[in-house]
Amino acid sequence: MKKILIVDDEFEMRQLLRLYLQQENYLLEEAEDGREAYDKMLKNDYDLMILDVMMPLMDGWQTLQQVRKISDIPIMMLTAKGSIQDKVQGLSTGADDYLVKPFEEAELMARVQALLRRTHHHDRDDEVLKYKGIILNLTSRDAIYQGEVLDLTQTEFDLLQTFIVHRGKVLSREQLVELIWGIEFMGEERTVDSHIKNLRDKLQEAKIEKSLVKTVWGIGYKVE
Repeated sequence: MKKILIVDDEFEMRQLLRLYLQQENYLLEEAEDGREAYDKMLKNDYDLMILDVMMPLMDGWQTLQQVRKISDIPIMMLTAKGSIQDKVQGLSTGADDYLVKPFEEAELMARVQALLRRTHHHDRDDEVLKYKGIILNLTSRDAIYQGEVLDLTQTEFDLLQTFIVHRGKVLSREQLVELIWGIEFMGEERTVDSHIKNLRDKLQEAKIEKSLVKTVWGIGYKVE
């Protein structure tokens, strides 16, 4: 049974999320602010975090940064802000998805299910992909290069896996969205660019070939 941590300072919003999510029999826990959420993360394992941006004590951006130091748990940012700049900030900081208030129940549930499915869809023992010195363990979802585990989010791992599986083939943003998020994805295809930038930056930090993920202008992306 999947366990979700709801982080929002508004009691009414936490109750609304609980009302929607409990219909799918998820195990639900709540935190009123970022500090409480971080403390819970240190003591418990969760499959997903739904994280509000505007909170006292420690806001969503700060919480996201702290959580990313200890976990690659899928994180959906939840906020009343809907500008492109806010979405880019969330995704570049390590969020996996971004949902703007007010939202429909169907959209929330589709996004939650997509994130959980991506995290748990590998069940064979130690399934491994290898490419140019990179080792992807699809069971533990670790990306390893020269003996070091790369600090990738779930989305970045999925992108790297998708590129390696389809190496040599140019993948458009639309194809990447369908392969990673699923056809029910209701966000913007341009969010793919932010995740790819983050992936490239982390590969470069690990001294992996800078141009591993190539841009094919006007079409999409590929690895050779």
